[in-house]
Amino acid sequence: MPLISPEEAAHFENMIYLPMVLIILERDRALFEKGSFKLKKPYIELVDGAIKQVQKELKETKIHMRKHHMKMLRGTGDDTFTEYIFYHGGYEDHRRYLNLRLRNRVEELMRIYLALSYKEL
Repeated sequence: MPLISPEEAAHFENMIYLPMVLIILERDRALFEKGSFKLKKPYIELVDGAIKQVQKELKETKIHMRKHHMKMLRGTGDDTFTEYIFYHGGYEDHRRYLNLRLRNRVEELMRIYLALSYKEL
């Protein structure tokens, strides 16, 4: 049996990916604000909706992690890999993520949250 269950690993991964998604969406929102778009409002509304969804899920993840005494720290990193350390149930699990995998997953999540936001408009 793994040290950390797949269900708990999903919460840890949310703590990796969701803050990255949030940072990118907030930066993109600022670009839409400053950009020379003819009609900025639809873009900003779409990104704002996605930001709200991500913030909600991140908040739920933080509450779950606090409630279950879970902690995550970013370890060492280089041009290829980034290490994260997961603490849960007395265990310490070191996991290395390929930076390209991190980037691709963030892109995938952005598509999901933008699509959710679009459906709510």
